[in-house]
Amino acid sequence: MSTAKVTYLGSLRTECEHIKSGNKYITDAPIDNHGKGEAFSPTDTVATGLANCMLTVMGIKANDLQIDLKGSTATVTKTMASNPRRISKIEIVFKLPVILEDKNKTILEKTANTCPVHHSLHPDIEKVITFNWR
Repeated sequence: MSTAKVTYLGSLRTECEHIKSGNKYITDAPIDNHGKGEAFSPTDTVATGLANCMLTVMGIKANDLQIDLKGSTATVTKTMASNPRRISKIEIVFKLPVILEDKNKTILEKTANTCPVHHSLHPDIEKVITFNWR
């Protein structure tokens, strides 16, 4: 079964639909690449996907450890390069509003850094990950 359907809407905009749930989101070309910048760009979704994945696998491990990470956030900054145009750097700053022993912090940070998206991104993409624990 397919994962998603992407429809080109014109004017450098796509609509992305998750087949199983029917959830949708829009992407737009960024302002610096002929777009309106009114929604996530395709490269924004890649960079944000890394943070999504890291928080998700941390949540899975946290559940195993009986730790509640609800309310944790990640701020994502994506840097582009040219020739060829590509993502050159992804910076993620996590804010985790829980007090934990160092052992559990280490377990959760290692879990985050081994998420599937992290492993799927090209090794030339610099990843700067910061964990700010309460």
